[in-house]
Amino acid sequence: MASSALRLRKRLIFCLFAAFFLFFVLILRLAWIQIVRGEVYQQMAVEQWTRDIPVPPKRGIIYDRNGKKLAISASIETVYVRPVEIEDPEEASYKIAEVLSMDRDEVLERLTARKDTVLLMKKVEKELVDKIRDIKGIHVVDDSKRYYPNRNFAAHLLGFTGIDNQGLDGVEAMFEKYLFGLPGRNIAETDVAGRPIPFGSDMYQAPQNGYNLVLTIDETIQHFAEKAVEEALIKNQALKAIAIVMDPKTGDILAMVTKPDYDPNAPFSPPDEETQAEWEGLSQEELRDERLKMWRNYAVSDVYEPGSTFKMITAAAGLEEGVVTPTSTFYCSGYIKVEDKNFKCWRYYSPHGHETFVEAVQNSCNPVFIQVAQRLGKEKFLKYIRAFGFGEPTGIDLPGEGYGLVMNSSSVGPLELSTMGFGQGIAVTPIQLITAASAIANDGMLMEPRIAMELRDDDGNVVHEFEPKMRRQVISPKTARTMKQILETVVSEGTGGNAYVPGYRVGGKTGTAQKVVNGRYLEGKYVASFVAMAPVDDPRITVLVVIDEPNPANYYGGQIAAPVVGEIVRDTLRYLQVKPSYTEEEAERLVKAKVKVPDIRNMSLQEGLKLLKSNNLQFQVIGNIIEGEENLIVDQTPKPDIMVSENSIVLIYLETFEDQTREVIVPNVIGSTVNRATNILNSSGLKIRISGTGIAVRQEPLPGAVVRRDTMVKVEFEEPENH
Repeated sequence: MASSALRLRKRLIFCLFAAFFLFFVLILRLAWIQIVRGEVYQQMAVEQWTRDIPVPPKRGIIYDRNGKKLAISASIETVYVRPVEIEDPEEASYKIAEVLSMDRDEVLERLTARKDTVLLMKKVEKELVDKIRDIKGIHVVDDSKRYYPNRNFAAHLLGFTGIDNQGLDGVEAMFEKYLFGLPGRNIAETDVAGRPIPFGSDMYQAPQNGYNLVLTIDETIQHFAEKAVEEALIKNQALKAIAIVMDPKTGDILAMVTKPDYDPNAPFSPPDEETQAEWEGLSQEELRDERLKMWRNYAVSDVYEPGSTFKMITAAAGLEEGVVTPTSTFYCSGYIKVEDKNFKCWRYYSPHGHETFVEAVQNSCNPVFIQVAQRLGKEKFLKYIRAFGFGEPTGIDLPGEGYGLVMNSSSVGPLELSTMGFGQGIAVTPIQLITAASAIANDGMLMEPRIAMELRDDDGNVVHEFEPKMRRQVISPKTARTMKQILETVVSEGTGGNAYVPGYRVGGKTGTAQKVVNGRYLEGKYVASFVAMAPVDDPRITVLVVIDEPNPANYYGGQIAAPVVGEIVRDTLRYLQVKPSYTEEEAERLVKAKVKVPDIRNMSLQEGLKLLKSNNLQFQVIGNIIEGEENLIVDQTPKPDIMVSENSIVLIYLETFEDQTREVIVPNVIGSTVNRATNILNSSGLKIRISGTGIAVRQEPLPGAVVRRDTMVKVEFEEPENH
């Protein structure tokens, strides 16, 4: 009996301690939940009994410098659904799917989701929302959609936005943190079933709209540049064309054009039917690459050899260092030998002979600029090249800016120094070149290119200004003034005559360079350019036009780029109400006499040159000159009897030019679809023999081979799953 009572007592004690231990554990657990993890569980509870719908902000407007709207946000709506409030998901899914053009199964899945609030669709027009607004459980939030009223106007500059109104390219991307704003919230308390609690708190936090951005772009000047570049692209059958207009005193970009372009309202769609046909059948990766090419702003991203436009940098450095003066004399024999290599003057068949430095700039004479570079030496020359901003970003607020390519001193030998003197062996971006030209126009002061002027709030108050930034003094004001006077003679007396604008003093420099791809010069592929400043005594604008891969029948910068610059200069200066800055006597001296172009077709080269010289016309020969032969002229541009200004250049086409144009480089079509490979080869003047279907895996002749036009290229295609 006693032992039984003892066992019972032990059991009671054990149960008592077990109960105490259990209560102690519960107290610890409660302390952990209430004290240590209290904030976490409190937040979870708040999320469970509250409904939180984000309210997107309205993206800031983008204006030009005069207050004209370039990008706006149009009112639109975003649709949410609260599954717990949907009374008949099956019936509602049919109506919603029909109105919003959605997949019905996808809609039903969202209507029955075990979530408090589910996004149904973004960016829905009000007219469509009104058709489903009466369905219980549908909630609508005011939203905005980016809209570009001028469609493809300044597309590469402005960029575009994504589905969430985030900037993806251009100034939309670069100024995202200012334009986007801060989202708001619509918060309400609900019960366990998700129904609003009577007398519960209902809070609406308004979104903060983004700031409005004022650009340096002038819409009118942009229109001038877009029109001129579009016409040049079509007229010259070019791959692409670029124009930049800058205020040299501030670095302000007044216009920036890249053609062909796209519509930022539909940035993922092909810009035309031809491109749409080319995109058919492409993989997602290929489509991405094609879109990136379409969006690429070549004015800031692409590098190219500047050719003779770079001679103004060589000239400025030579004048600043005193190794040459405007009256220095040179002799052009058509060639200059550096080590074991002969460098040609572009007019080697009729050398310039004795000439002053000013005349050498007018004539764009390569041997003279090689000598200037030699006199400078590589260290000084490279110092000025880098001082003008080449080899580094300009700092413009646009994405994807290129660095260009400037060799290190250790890589520059006598041959490299010589080629850099006349603009080869160095790569620049268009924005670098016009910024450097603007430094000459701005008395030697290099400015940082500026694309944004200021930020404003919804009331029009200025909240931030982007001030002009001077980077450094590159050359002295005296040298800059001398350079401007020399560049003026290039237009009034030299190779830049097609940029002449009656009533205004324009200075400029032509440029023609053979294209370089993968370190190799491409036969028949050129980049023509012209850079100008006006009026030269007090420049208000600098203008650069670059035409990439024009028709090989006429690819010289002075012929095809200079007239485009002249048109932009003329329209812009008139718009800016710039009055002529010279006297009547100067105007009379600068206005050139008109002469009739003689007919030199079917003449020998020597006879044709003699006739052109007697009519005060310059010339440029296209085709190989065969020594000891007659070198028959088969065509000319301009055609006979056309009235042109004195000293205009007449292009002379020899028989050998016809032979040259019959040869082309075979492009690479490996990886292309049948349609794309056919288009690529046909555009190069080649035929195609197709074997198989799918994607091109082999071709004969191989890419890079030089063949005659109309050559048949055999291309084998295979379906993707077969390899």
